[in-house]
Amino acid sequence: MHIMEGFLPSPWWEIWILISLPFVAIGVYQLNRLVRERRETLPLLAVAGAFVFVLSSLKIPSFNGSCSHPTGTGLGGILFGPCIAAVLGLIVLVFQAVFLAHGGITTLGANVFSMGIAGPAVAYLVYKAGTRAGANTYATVFIAAALADLVTYVVTSVQLALAFPGTVGFLGAFTAFAAIFAVTQVPLAIIEGAIIMLVFKYIVQLKPEILTRLNLLSESTVQKLREAAA
Repeated sequence: MHIMEGFLPSPWWEIWILISLPFVAIGVYQLNRLVRERRETLPLLAVAGAFVFVLSSLKIPSFNGSCSHPTGTGLGGILFGPCIAAVLGLIVLVFQAVFLAHGGITTLGANVFSMGIAGPAVAYLVYKAGTRAGANTYATVFIAAALADLVTYVVTSVQLALAFPGTVGFLGAFTAFAAIFAVTQVPLAIIEGAIIMLVFKYIVQLKPEILTRLNLLSESTVQKLREAAA
């Protein structure tokens, strides 16, 4: 969903930068506090960031000024919340825009909002809701990650439709953009959900204490998950 450099007209690229800035600022504060108070989470932060970079670099070009690809930000949203995920997304998007010509600087605000804020926020909320409801942990992670991917593209479709309503208006443009994305993005979202579920399962088996310290899982839940996998 990386909207390419120069594709969004003024004032839309400026508006999305202004909308994204507060989330990134809060994320920087939260990230600094997390590193200061729980330095053991540094490897997990690195994994979450690398995951975003690798998956979001696998792009399928689209003729609507954007592209389809997995996002990977659902994992960061589940583990650290949407604001820290926004910082991770920003770092990845800047690197990709500068060195890979993937996305752009003027469209950075729009890309950060869709991939680094909206998607992770949905993943975070779905995971929290599923955990409180006592749903299966891995199924919850799968649904949260898949929906994060899909919501990213829904938001991108909104951004493009607002900037280019054409003669059909916002709703008609949104439907057209979303339909183009859906062809590739629905199967990609399912695949991404499965991959992130497996990564989460690996973390449960390897470093469950980090998940309990982040209040993502209780010790009893971790024990049940590890016993079920044994």
